[in-house]
Amino acid sequence: MILSVVEQFPVLVVVISLLSAFTILIAGWLNKKSCWFLSFSTILVQLVMSVFILNHVLTIGTIHYWLGGWAPPWGIEYVVDALNAYVLVILLSLALICVTYSKRSIAHELPHKIVPFYTVYQLLVTGLCGVVVTGDIFNMYVFVEIFSLSAYALIASRGKIALKASFTYLVLGSIGACFFLLGIGFLYSVTGTLNMHDLSVLLPPLYGNKVVLAAFGFFTVGLSIKMALFPLHTWLPDAHSFAPSEISAMLSGIIIEVSTYAFIRVCFSVYTVNFIKLLPIFDFLCWIAALGIIIGSVLAIAQYNLKRMLAYSSVSQMGYIMLAVGLSTSTHHALWGGLTPALMHILNHALMKGCLFLVAGAFIYKAELWNITDFKGLGRKMPYTCAAFTLAAISMIGVPPSVGFVSKLYIILASLEAGKFIFVAVMLLSTLLNLVYFWRVIEMMYMRREEREKESHSHPPANKNEIPLSMLIPVLTLASLCIIFGILWLTEIPIPILDQVNALFGLGRYAAP
Repeated sequence: MILSVVEQFPVLVVVISLLSAFTILIAGWLNKKSCWFLSFSTILVQLVMSVFILNHVLTIGTIHYWLGGWAPPWGIEYVVDALNAYVLVILLSLALICVTYSKRSIAHELPHKIVPFYTVYQLLVTGLCGVVVTGDIFNMYVFVEIFSLSAYALIASRGKIALKASFTYLVLGSIGACFFLLGIGFLYSVTGTLNMHDLSVLLPPLYGNKVVLAAFGFFTVGLSIKMALFPLHTWLPDAHSFAPSEISAMLSGIIIEVSTYAFIRVCFSVYTVNFIKLLPIFDFLCWIAALGIIIGSVLAIAQYNLKRMLAYSSVSQMGYIMLAVGLSTSTHHALWGGLTPALMHILNHALMKGCLFLVAGAFIYKAELWNITDFKGLGRKMPYTCAAFTLAAISMIGVPPSVGFVSKLYIILASLEAGKFIFVAVMLLSTLLNLVYFWRVIEMMYMRREEREKESHSHPPANKNEIPLSMLIPVLTLASLCIIFGILWLTEIPIPILDQVNALFGLGRYAAP
């Protein structure tokens, strides 16, 4: 099998990243300043490769790469179609933004752990890329473990209470991984194969088999823990709150989304739409997701620690994504049918929540400000950072033309088409709850004055105390993209990418009558 240069990129995206992790470790012994440069350069190269991969998939077709030249199902195959090419670009874009932000942040927060931080960070990116590009379900499990172990270590890197948060995540994450592995074992016992395409061919006659049904149950529960779907989200609030802020952004913006990708891949590439329609699986998923949307938002209102508030907000946002996944088999419209709203919100959530967590890190970097009540007057002292927070916050609320508005609009339209009017009410209520907990932060930053300003009855010009440019540029980039992509979604420019995904799985307007 002769492959073009671009068709070699799926394996290179993983291999280069893995080799870079070892290079960072060795180079760090000689000069720890080289660690950031090596990680940044590697992820930049990976991102460029992912863009070429996406272009190839959209213009030529799916990429198949056989590791070691062994043809599947005997060998491991990397398969990149429209779905994982799209997710790969999102993943590496946010990874690059977070590593750019981390240069000054980690030097300030973890000055004695720079070498291990960037080594493990690169392993995290390796694992995430591997999950996305592989076409072998056991290979996916291996990469899930690589990124999970890396995430545990990165959360624990701050020490003290972060160790407890990491340990909780370790315990629950290990349970989730065990369930995932049990599901793989059950499928292998009845089919004798681990290749996803091979499984999709062999499973249809076995859909009624109790072992196959049990395997799906294990996959669902295991991956629900990994993607923090309510009520299996209990590891998430502490992990997001106490991790370094760039890792919080990765956890919320990418890691739980890649776990969601794994769930979508198992449902539609391994079990296929025909299996999903046999059982009321997605109906149950919609109700769980709707409950998570409301409870996550209510719990967010109860928080005074900004990062913890954002963590519970992520529980609610995962509900949005899984509600959209649950509706995917019931909607057939050319725009909001199939997986379009879910995949749209995966990108939108990465932009919004990535920006918000990086801003939270900026407040900690400048003045160790963790609690919302300490943000009085910040809008005058850190105008650009606070403006970025405001843009991302109004996107979360759903103010047009932001990305959050388009996501909510499409999920509401999908709910109406499916005849699930209760979910429309859930979306509208969640918007009001989002307004409550984000407005109090904006009010504190812009409308409350510090005590000394109140006493003087004057408004002296505040001394601007912005974060360094290497941190500010990533924050402003994400904030700007929250509006830019909102406009692009409304003009339907990126929709053809998601249309190809629906065509791939026979969803939306491509569904069988």
